[in-house]
Amino acid sequence: MTLLVVHRLAMIMPSWFSPIVSIAVTTGEEAAAEGAGAGAHGGAPHLPNLVALLFGPDSVANHWVNVIFAFVIGVVLSSVSMTVYARRKMIPGKLQNAVEMMVEGMYSFIESILGHDAKKYVPYLGSLFFYILLMNWIGMVPLGHSPSTSLNITASLAILTFLYAQWTGVTRLGFLGYLHHMAGSPRDVISWCMVPLLFPLHIIGELAKPFSLALRLFGNITGEDTLVAVFVGLGIAILAFSPVGVPLQLPFYFLGLLLSTIQALVFTLLSTIYILLMLPHEEHGH
Repeated sequence: MTLLVVHRLAMIMPSWFSPIVSIAVTTGEEAAAEGAGAGAHGGAPHLPNLVALLFGPDSVANHWVNVIFAFVIGVVLSSVSMTVYARRKMIPGKLQNAVEMMVEGMYSFIESILGHDAKKYVPYLGSLFFYILLMNWIGMVPLGHSPSTSLNITASLAILTFLYAQWTGVTRLGFLGYLHHMAGSPRDVISWCMVPLLFPLHIIGELAKPFSLALRLFGNITGEDTLVAVFVGLGIAILAFSPVGVPLQLPFYFLGLLLSTIQALVFTLLSTIYILLMLPHEEHGH
């Protein structure tokens, strides 16, 4: 959708804008078409990031830029969590207050879906949401780069969620109960006769979930970053004779922040539902 908007803009722009926009559209489409084969940051245009600035765009470090930024975000989240926990007080400071507010908000959100089982799964689902959210947002920071534009990163998170949901099903239902669930929970003769049809369909459905999670997050965040990069280029091109460009990308920054939050929320919401579907039906909270 984002690439289509950029393509339409290219059609109405003056001719001297066309090379810039056409490059963005072409590389963006190639990245989407190549999918996993596109690599960590192949194809789609990005704004310069700190790693490329320090070590060069063709350096080994820049080849691992997605892993580096994802690792840094993980370290930051872990450091903040450990610091707040180690220095927790009855009368919280600003940082502890902010972290408690975010954790309580996430707990309430997950509890509204999982009910009393929420406490067991908030650590994973909450970490997943804030990790993805920061990975999405850091692409909007100058010299930052969003690891969510790498299909390898999004696929890793999707596979982790898939394995966690299956492990939840096996541990909560038992192995035979898990197979019974995958067979469609047959209870009468007719439903047992449908097992040869429903079992493989259920298996295919489970295997399709990580693909859906990974491609949705990768495609949306890549589109946002591509759109911002294209309009930064257009803003610079308008006043190419001066050292200051037109900030055409500003409206898309706000749009990107909103969509990045929504994508993190959608990924977490779907992961919560996948876990919910694996829980014993009588234990569903709501």
